[in-house]
Amino acid sequence: QVQLVESGGGLVQPGGSLTLSCAASGLMFGRYTMGWYRQAPGKQRELVATVTRDRITDYADSVKGRFAISRDGNKATIYLQMNFLKPEDTAVYYCNADRVGFGPPPQTAWGQGTLVTVSL
Repeated sequence: QVQLVESGGGLVQPGGSLTLSCAASGLMFGRYTMGWYRQAPGKQRELVATVTRDRITDYADSVKGRFAISRDGNKATIYLQMNFLKPEDTAVYYCNADRVGFGPPPQTAWGQGTLVTVSL
């Protein structure tokens, strides 16, 4: 059974920091590009950051220089270090796994999400 379990969300003041984690199980972690997406109230889900199995990273323009994504193959876990948080970063953050090339299922998987609220 494939599972992506996010943790680390919560309430933080503007300018603060938070680190999200996503633990993957039931899939061949090394075959997947991993990513974080977010969905704010009333808005569509959007890409935040991705990291390939070769640790190549990509970021949405809105978070460049503030967020950092990383992965630990030994723990099958990815992280999102979020610094200088802004109220507009408030959203439910979702972990995503997207398989590269052919291989056993699933092609893609999602976590349940963790809420990040940036407010005074």
